[in-house]
Amino acid sequence: MSTALTQAHGVSDGGTAVRVVVRANPYRHLLDDAQFGQLLLRLGLNRATSIEVNHRSSAATAPRGTYGRACLGMVMMDPTVGLWVTNTEAVMAALIIGHGGEDFLTNAAAKAGGHRRIGRNYGEAALVDPQLIGEGGFRHGHSVNVRGVVVGASAQTPDQDLYEATSLATEFVEAIQELCRTWGAGAGPGDWYSAED
Repeated sequence: MSTALTQAHGVSDGGTAVRVVVRANPYRHLLDDAQFGQLLLRLGLNRATSIEVNHRSSAATAPRGTYGRACLGMVMMDPTVGLWVTNTEAVMAALIIGHGGEDFLTNAAAKAGGHRRIGRNYGEAALVDPQLIGEGGFRHGHSVNVRGVVVGASAQTPDQDLYEATSLATEFVEAIQELCRTWGAGAGPGDWYSAED
């Protein structure tokens, strides 16, 4: 697994800047670091488009209500590392969407790291099980686990953050699954996800 920082930048069709910082690429048998960054950038641009639409929509037309900000901070945890790895070391990538998105990365990381630690939606723990959150712990917001991929997002309402985190995680899982199917068809039979098998 590569742990060198890789960055990717882009701008959505609506003009929202997206920056991806990749801390770890656990899928080097599928994508090199630059390609992995581009995959996450594409997914981040999808989220930028969603944020643009929902930020500009009226409360009557926005399915989850009008987004209060045209930005979002998102943190994805590496689903391939064990729970003994610290949350800081388990961060796979951060996505900064729109001007001001970086201001919400700490919150997004707290949600994702808290979810990874307690094994479920961090927002539920903050609301229902505060005994799971000690002094200095983050008090707000949901996180998501889609088939092992934990994502925290922050800048909107808790439900809006949850929707965007779920969308990113779902699209990521689908993309990696498709890449694995393609890789497996080309690699043929074997025991390991590795070029050396």
